[in-house]
Amino acid sequence: MSDAGWNASAFEGLQLIKSRLNAQTAMVQTASPADFEDALRDFGSRGFNLIFANGFEYTDAAIQAGRDFPHTIIVVSSGNRSSANVASVSFALEEATYTEGVLAGVMSKTGIAGAVGGIELPAIKLTFEGFRMGFSAARPAGRVLIAYTGSFEDVGAAKEAALAQISRGADFLIHNADAAGLGVLQAAQERKVYVFGAYRNQNVVATRATLASAVVDVPDAYLKIAAEVKAGTFRPGMLTFGMKDGMVKVVFNPQLADRIPDAAKRRVELAEQGIVSGAIKLPALPATDPQ
Repeated sequence: MSDAGWNASAFEGLQLIKSRLNAQTAMVQTASPADFEDALRDFGSRGFNLIFANGFEYTDAAIQAGRDFPHTIIVVSSGNRSSANVASVSFALEEATYTEGVLAGVMSKTGIAGAVGGIELPAIKLTFEGFRMGFSAARPAGRVLIAYTGSFEDVGAAKEAALAQISRGADFLIHNADAAGLGVLQAAQERKVYVFGAYRNQNVVATRATLASAVVDVPDAYLKIAAEVKAGTFRPGMLTFGMKDGMVKVVFNPQLADRIPDAAKRRVELAEQGIVSGAIKLPALPATDPQ
């Protein structure tokens, strides 16, 4: 997994399950939606007890395959449905992006920030809405420009989208574009604006521009689920991990720590406290009825 983000975290989780639980593991990368259900059915027919389908787009295929393999647990990341043996696990990345939005709103000189996404999925829109809410909380008259490239792999398209936002005045950028997000990091470093990494700690990717990363602990969450499945205590449903669980956090780049004013640090601390306590309410993914 070379995206340094979402898929890489899932692969790391698989490796953690293998080493910590002494589990037999396998992985397949699907090329198109037509392959989703076949891949799930293949694992089910081979007797795997637990299958992770890493992406919202697998939801329908998981529900269908789950009906024919009732003794196999299927966990869909960022899904919007569950059933007797299909669970959805979501990470409240919007909690971290809200915090980043607050920081950007306090520090921005132009009052304009940019967000670049891959495919316009509900979970991705939610992270940008969190960022927008945080930015507006700190900068009521500010603007967040949002663009989607339609691809999680096209680094060039993401970079061009980021450059376009910079040309419109954005001096802070955020991305949720998987491997393509590397283009946003590159654009920020070239044009000397700040950027936030996504899902994994990407502070080492563009060290002179990446102020912080919104990080989700996918490996530990997947390990927790696998351990419960192994123990027979796992209950499928709509699962969400966030800051309160310690599975979502903002990791700051130590090389740029001195760029953040003390007043901005305090606003970030207050935002995090508000999220954990429930004082700050953020929107959530809609869920349909279990099937």
